[in-house]
Amino acid sequence: MTEQAGAPGAGALPRVLFLCVHNSARSQMAEGLLRTIAGYRFEAFSAGAEATEVRPLAIRAMAEVGIDISGQRSKTVQEFDGQSFDYVVTVCDDAKEACPYFPGDRQLHWSFDDPSAADGTEEVRLEVYRRVRDQIASRIRRELVEGR
Repeated sequence: MTEQAGAPGAGALPRVLFLCVHNSARSQMAEGLLRTIAGYRFEAFSAGAEATEVRPLAIRAMAEVGIDISGQRSKTVQEFDGQSFDYVVTVCDDAKEACPYFPGDRQLHWSFDDPSAADGTEEVRLEVYRRVRDQIASRIRRELVEGR
């Protein structure tokens, strides 16, 4: 008997859920980054307390490093009710408080600046998205990929 990918149990890929309140930038970038960096080793998902849209500057910052998240959509945590995850990672301080608890072997909290709150010209704001993208990639490599 073979196991379905994502089903709990031996042989299934570890499931990672990235949470941020609006599921519009940080959690979306994290989902795309994990899929690209180690998608053969993990299943990546993202959600928020409320669904909005994937921010155009997040899509652009990710495209600059060859990752297309334009097909991803903003989702609420309710879409994942009843599912379990091996890692649940909050990527903003508000999500740690606003998002419901998901059962998981590891609950991680990574606090990153909110790039969607950046002020200034489009180029200045894009630079914040780039910095946060690179910080998320570094944490994914260090704490998920190399830490396993």
